Amino acid sequence: MQEFELIAKTFMGLEQVLAKELTQLGANNVQIGRRMVSFTGDKEMMYRANFQLHTAIRILKPIAHFKAKSAEDMYEEVMKIDWSKYILQGKTFSVDSVVYSEEFTNSRFVTYKVKDAIVDQFRERTGTRPNISVSNPDIRLNIHVAEDDATLSLDSSGESLHRRGYRQESVEAPLNEVLAAGMILMTGWKGETDFIDPMCGSGTLPIEAALIARNISPGVFRKEFAFEKWPDFDQELFDAIYNDDSQEREFTHHIYGYDTDMKAVNTARMNVAAAGFSRYITIEQQDFKDFTQPKEKSVIVMNPPYGERISTPNLLGTYKMIGERLKHQFMGNEAWILSYREECFRQIGLKPSIKIPVYNGSLECEFRRYQMFDGKMSNFRHEGGVVKTEEEKREMAQKHRFKKDREFKKRLDENEENAEADIRSFTFHSLERNKFSGGKFREERERRPRFDRDVEDRKRSFRRGDDDRRRPFREDDHKFGGKRYDKSNKRGGFRGKNTYKNED
Repeated sequence: MQEFELIAKTFMGLEQVLAKELTQLGANNVQIGRRMVSFTGDKEMMYRANFQLHTAIRILKPIAHFKAKSAEDMYEEVMKIDWSKYILQGKTFSVDSVVYSEEFTNSRFVTYKVKDAIVDQFRERTGTRPNISVSNPDIRLNIHVAEDDATLSLDSSGESLHRRGYRQESVEAPLNEVLAAGMILMTGWKGETDFIDPMCGSGTLPIEAALIARNISPGVFRKEFAFEKWPDFDQELFDAIYNDDSQEREFTHHIYGYDTDMKAVNTARMNVAAAGFSRYITIEQQDFKDFTQPKEKSVIVMNPPYGERISTPNLLGTYKMIGERLKHQFMGNEAWILSYREECFRQIGLKPSIKIPVYNGSLECEFRRYQMFDGKMSNFRHEGGVVKTEEEKREMAQKHRFKKDREFKKRLDENEENAEADIRSFTFHSLERNKFSGGKFREERERRPRFDRDVEDRKRSFRRGDDDRRRPFREDDHKFGGKRYDKSNKRGGFRGKNTYKNED
C-alpha cells in the first residue's frame, strides 16, 4: 500500500509516550511536535493508529499544505483541491479550525471560509451543494493555521479517541482516558505487578490499566470511526484488524481501585463491568488513611484532588496523610502521583525520584514518582537499586520544555482549550448531566443491558466479520434477552449514549 503523511494529536506532555507507541506500532518517520506526533504509514497504519493507540486523541490525514496570508488566499487555496475525490454527491461534511495567527484571529471565520470554498466549487461544477452536518457528518475536515502556514486534513477519527465507549456513568471531574493511559505508560507498568488506584473515582485508571496489561486495543468498544464513511474505506482490512487478538496477553496479577465515596464506587463498578474487566479489577470503598501494606508487589498511580474543581475539607492534610501512608505502608514499591499545587506536593514529605510536567486540562501539573524503600538510600543503591535511569535523567532535563521560564501552577490560555481546541473534551456543553435527567436518555439507559461478563466474552460480543470466534449461546444469555451480540448487531447491542461531563 502507498504511504502518506499522518498526524496524531495528543495532550501536551504525552508527545514522547505517543511517539513510542507509534514506533512500536511500526509507523515510519515519527517526528515529535507540540501536542502532536507526525508519521507516515499506509491505510492499514491509519486504521491501526485509530484502533490501537492509547494516547492519541485524533488521527489526521493531511491533504494540502499551503500559505494563506489573507481570507482570499485561504479561499483560493481550498478551491484548488478537487473535493469530488473526498466528498461524494449527497454526503455531508463539517470543518473544525485550529488557528494561531495574527491575520486570522477568529477560528470560526476560517471555518466559514473553508466551507464556502468547498460549497462554491460543488455549485460551480455540479449545480448542487453538499450539506453541512455538525453533529454526524460523513466527512470531517480539520484546518490548522499557524501564522500563514495552513494544513488542511481529513479527520479519520471523528469523535475524540479518548471517548473509548466503556464509560456508562461518570463522577465529578473525571480523569480523561487518554491522560490516564499516558500516565500508566509513563510509569513503565505493563502488568508485571498488582496495580492500585486509591482514589479511583469512576474507575478510569483501573480500566485503562487493564487494557494495557492485557494489551487490548482501546478501540474495541468504540462504535465507529470517521474513516468508515470515506469513499475508499476497506471493510475487509478493518475487520481483520478489529478481529486480530494475536498480540493480547495474559494478566496474572490484579488491579485494585478504592474510593471513599460509595457513589463513585458504584459508578466505577458499573464501568468496569461494561468493559468486561471484573475478573481483573476489584473496586471497594476505602479511605486511603486505612491503607495497609499490600501482600504482593504493587505500583500505586493516583490522581488526588487539587483543590480546583474537587476539594476536601482539609486538602493539605490529605496530602500529608498520603505521604504518611506511603512511607509506612508501601515499602518496597513505587507510587506515582499527579497533582497541581506545589504546596500539596510539599505536604507529602517525600523526595520524588522523577518529575514529569503534563497538562490536565488547562492545569499545568506534574506527575511525580516516589520510590519507597525500607532503610537508607545509600543501602538501597548499594544493593543494586536504581533511583533514576539514564532515560529518566534525560526526561528530567526537559522538565521546563513546556515554555521558557515556565512557572509551576500556571494555566494554559483558556482560549486554547488545550490540544489546540480540536479535542472538544472540555466543551461537551450539549452533554451536561441536567439535560438528561429523564426522557429519551433515561429510557435508553434503562434499556441498555447491564452485564458483567469476563472480557473474552465481552470482546467477542464486539467482533466483526464472518469468523469462527462468535461465542456460542451461553447459560447466562438470559441476562441479555437470549440474544447473541454478534456482527449482525455491529459492535454490541448494549450501546447507548454515554454520559460525559466536561473533562480535564
